[in-house]
This record gives sequence, C-alpha cells and structure tokens, in this order.
Amino acid sequence: MKGATMSETTPKLKTLKVNRRADLIEAPGQTKNAIRISGVSPENSEVDGLWFGRVHTGPGEISDAHHHGEAETGGHVLKGRGFIRFGERYEEIVYLEEGDFVYVPPFVPHIEGNASKTQELIWLTTRTPDNIVVNLDPEDIADIEIDYRD
Repeated sequence: MKGATMSETTPKLKTLKVNRRADLIEAPGQTKNAIRISGVSPENSEVDGLWFGRVHTGPGEISDAHHHGEAETGGHVLKGRGFIRFGERYEEIVYLEEGDFVYVPPFVPHIEGNASKTQELIWLTTRTPDNIVVNLDPEDIADIEIDYRD
C-alpha cells in the first residue's frame, strides 16, 4: 500500500487493559459450587466474543449440572485435582490434574467437581463467545464412586 498512512490501514484499536486481582468480580453466570470470577470479560474490558476467568470449587464440592450453550470452552487446572462428569446420567468421568487442559464442546451437559477433600480446585477457563451458563434441573444422576485424592 504505497502512500497509505497508518490511520488508513489500521482499524481503531481498543484499549489494552490490566484487570487487577483485587478488582475482579464474580461473573454474571454462576452454578452452585463453581464460582466464576471474570478476568477478561465484557464486564471489565472492551472484549467482544471472549470470556476468560477463574473457577473456584472448594474441597470435595461438586457443581450442579449445566452446559454453556453455544460457547466453546477451554479449561486449565491451575491448582488441585478435578473431574468432569458427562454423558448419559453423567456416568462418564474424566479426571484432570494440575497443568491439564480440557475442551468442552457447546451444549454438552456436565458436572464439575473437586477430587480432593482438603484442597481448593482452581480452573482457568475461557469461552467464546461469552460466559454462557445454562443451569439444568436436577435429573437422574448416576451414583458413581469418585476417586478422591489429597
């Protein structure tokens, strides 16, 4: 682009913003025993089509069943050991250790839990297009044994 100026070739830039730990708030979408904290979200940044935050689950706690609508979700276990139940009657289970990542496709009902009865579980989670949370009515949930470790 010979002769083009910076203003002619660059779209209007959004503001780079740091959201300090002390200023973070709970996200609008919540599920029992899965407390979501907005890190980068429409509530605190000029972001479109992205939610990035932390999810806290106390020792031995298990979330209610939910899904994230059209949102694609990526998770990373920052601290602790967790699990996700899914499938018919939530009979399938995967365990995640510190450092593991997980992808949860859109509309997949699931239950998240802390696989430790003594330590908090902290996930880093990102979603596109937003922090969509659809809490589900209690259903027939299989009684399966959870492999708790400390």
